[in-house]
Amino acid sequence: MVGRIPIMNVTPLVDLGRQPAKATVGEPFPVRATVFREGHDKLGAEVVLIGPDGKRRPPVRMSKHGDVPDRYETWVTPDAGGAWTFEVVAWSDPIATWQHAAGLKIPAGVDVELMFTEGRLLIERVLGALPARDPAVPVLKGALEAATDAERPEAARLAVLQSPEVSAALHAHPIRELLTVEGPFPVYADRPLALFSSWYEFFPRSEGATKDPKTGKVTSGSFQTAAKRLDAVAAMGFDVVYLPPIHPIGEVNRKGPNNTLDPGPDDTGSPWAIGSKHGGHDAIHPDLGTFEDFDAFVARARSLGLEVALDLALQAAPDHPWVKTHPEWFTTRADGTIAYAENPPKKYQDIYPINFDNDPTGIAQEVLRIVRLWMSHGVRVFRVDNPHTKPVVFWEWLLKEIRRTDPDVLFLAEAFTRPAMMHGLGAIGFHQSYTYFTWRTAKWEIEEYLRELSHETDHMVRPNFFVNTPDILHAYLQYGGPAAFKVRAALAATSSPSWGVYAGYELFEHVAVRPGSEEYLDSEKYQIRIRDWDAADREGRTLAPYLTRLNEIRRQHPALQLLRNLAIHWSDDENILVFSKSASQGDGRSDTVIVVINTDPHAARETTVHLDMAALGLDEHDTFVVHDEITGEDWNWSAHNYVRLDPFHEPAHVLTVRRTR
Repeated sequence: MVGRIPIMNVTPLVDLGRQPAKATVGEPFPVRATVFREGHDKLGAEVVLIGPDGKRRPPVRMSKHGDVPDRYETWVTPDAGGAWTFEVVAWSDPIATWQHAAGLKIPAGVDVELMFTEGRLLIERVLGALPARDPAVPVLKGALEAATDAERPEAARLAVLQSPEVSAALHAHPIRELLTVEGPFPVYADRPLALFSSWYEFFPRSEGATKDPKTGKVTSGSFQTAAKRLDAVAAMGFDVVYLPPIHPIGEVNRKGPNNTLDPGPDDTGSPWAIGSKHGGHDAIHPDLGTFEDFDAFVARARSLGLEVALDLALQAAPDHPWVKTHPEWFTTRADGTIAYAENPPKKYQDIYPINFDNDPTGIAQEVLRIVRLWMSHGVRVFRVDNPHTKPVVFWEWLLKEIRRTDPDVLFLAEAFTRPAMMHGLGAIGFHQSYTYFTWRTAKWEIEEYLRELSHETDHMVRPNFFVNTPDILHAYLQYGGPAAFKVRAALAATSSPSWGVYAGYELFEHVAVRPGSEEYLDSEKYQIRIRDWDAADREGRTLAPYLTRLNEIRRQHPALQLLRNLAIHWSDDENILVFSKSASQGDGRSDTVIVVINTDPHAARETTVHLDMAALGLDEHDTFVVHDEITGEDWNWSAHNYVRLDPFHEPAHVLTVRRTR
């Protein structure tokens, strides 16, 4: 039933309030509502946060949102992790009603003394509810004196009542009539890593692998050798190291190099073809080591400030133990064979998908056991492979079970699929989501996508901008040269609070298996790939210093650690993208970063950049100094600025607003 003061269209709201909206500890989020009433009397509205401890936080006043009639907004910030709720409170505001009427009638000489009398009565009501030592008391007593002093000029009396000091005091202590409350509405605040993170993906079997120069035989790396790579990953400023599946790899229908069907005896197969005579999802590939070796790897990562993310791929090789012990967990075709995975035109003969409809309870309990097993070995982050091919209701159950006991454990959804499924997975609890970022390369489509992710779907989806994956080598990188790698890294690292790279990106690996394909030539999915990191560093054939600088900038600037604070600006060139991010640093200070990127990796571009000064918290005619965090240069800027970006030198400005002039 509608309240006495109608409060409608409240956001953020996920699935009609059946799921909590996304929040993060310390991250402001907007609450908006349509609030209106009959007649012309004024109203007020505020938001009250209720913490996991059940305590109500101080109310935060709402104000008009943009040019939309009757739309109100304010921003609130959870200060602890856990399940929060918020309420929207509205009331008839006799003080604001009187202020509006007095401002019109008294100068016009209409009902002058009546208006002052009504003002006096309202001020007396406010004073009567205040403790004697409240700082508003002397201010309001002065207003009361002006309202009752008929000897003063009417304009002078009104000036006192309309002064900023009196208005602020009355605003801080409103008279609430016809009080109406809507809510509570659920919000869940996750730990900061759910929002702000820098991911680096590598295959442990490739790190430290060796090749015999005489026989050509490759010896797999292990957790012990891969641990040596962690120092370089941490030095680049990444805080999550993500490992593809580390389990035994199936031998039946094993794939050879470049996804061929005729592997040799020494071919390693795909880590996503999980399970063999050596075990399944609860086992470690013998070449990688033991659980003790894995524990040491996790401990080493943690000592460097890295969290280990493990791949959770719910599928099985034909020789996975599940195929014998639980054949009902798979789909049997009419000819009696078990169906392997297909994503036409791709075929995965080495992988059996799990059929969650045959024994949903048994499968769910087994997956929960596996997740808790790896959690017991220090894994607090999981990257989930193809979650869109499993029932959403299963994920909702699993994520709630884990959150119930271990709310710090995070799940990233790798779901490149229809928007409804991607949004649904985010809504039911996935903490981060892969996105369409890889395929958004033109300025206009990047602008549209950034607006969508930061302002339209932010309540249910947190993006993670991976610039590449073992599956995705976009044509932009295949043909854009080193400049393209810089462009995409700068764009991902500054526009999204979470981003990631797959190993080899810093070496500009860009050759596809065939024209028109997004698969890498000699893909690491099917074979061990030995990289000479030291030689690349010595010879300067690496993007690592650039990635390092981007991650340094991200850590130095709170504005880049948030999602909902992005504003799009304009340029006269169809390839020059401009956006900004701002964040309050307390004590009245703010952190503002303006990013200007040439999305054309093939040519220098020069244009005029036009800034939305209000979005930067500046006046239209302000001038200010910007500092380029990449090159170290300073410039004087204003609302309209000339830029020239040469992708062969530096394709992006990452500008800090240092001071106004």
